[in-house]
Amino acid sequence: MADACTGGIDTGFIALGYGKVAVLGVVQGLTELLPVSSTAHMRIVPALLGWQDPGSAFSAAMQLAALAAVVSYFWADIRSVASGAMSAIQRRDFRAWDLRFVVWIGLATIPGVLGGALLKSRLNTCGSSLRSLEVIGIACLVMGLLLAIAELYCRHRRVLADMTLLDAMIVGIAQVGALIPGVSRSGSSLTAALFLDLRREEAARFSFLLGLPFIALAGAFELLQLFKAHLGAQGWSILAVGLVVGAVSAFAAIWSLMRILERFSAWPFVLYRIVLGVLLLVGAKAGWLS
Repeated sequence: MADACTGGIDTGFIALGYGKVAVLGVVQGLTELLPVSSTAHMRIVPALLGWQDPGSAFSAAMQLAALAAVVSYFWADIRSVASGAMSAIQRRDFRAWDLRFVVWIGLATIPGVLGGALLKSRLNTCGSSLRSLEVIGIACLVMGLLLAIAELYCRHRRVLADMTLLDAMIVGIAQVGALIPGVSRSGSSLTAALFLDLRREEAARFSFLLGLPFIALAGAFELLQLFKAHLGAQGWSILAVGLVVGAVSAFAAIWSLMRILERFSAWPFVLYRIVLGVLLLVGAKAGWLS
């Protein structure tokens, strides 16, 4: 089996080759933007199939696939907010909602950047304890319970236009939790938005729009780390396959999430996360997941 470390960075995906990475790209893309933890699936799917762990570098770099999907799906919202902000600047109308929202997005990104800087020495190193099945399983259970509480006790009446800077910062701080494998950026930010009494589909929109810089910075940072680690041409081409496949499946994931939240609720994800967490903990304890 090929060495899973490149310059100290966990690059197990290289040993998997193009076909297996394409399969994991589909899994990563589908789970990256659903509140179910892509990291959990990147640990459990290879383990069940007897494949090598693709490594945290693969999961982090795949943020760029998620970014492409989010931008594509919410392009109308992004264009509207951006043009509204530019127009407000030209008019010197600094109280315009679009301009304030853009500023909020920038401010809400700061907690995640600081958290990533503090944990970077532990996140993507080979054999990181943060990627243990026990940590991921517990994170899945905790987030499943928090999402259940949000469904039970929140009113889901507010819309995007009701949001404030404080709301944005709460979701931004919640994103820091996504640095812990198993928490999920989508899961943590969506749960926080639901606790703010947003309608379910509006909570998802708020979560994705606020997360754009966080997703972009996380993916770009990981590409920079791989570049500094002198990842070879084969490694880059294998990663590219995962990114392309992941972007397509991530778009399908957003579409599915929005339909589920509009027509039903977040309960399917609550149940799924709890079952997944139990499966990971039992599998790790029994030894059939390693």
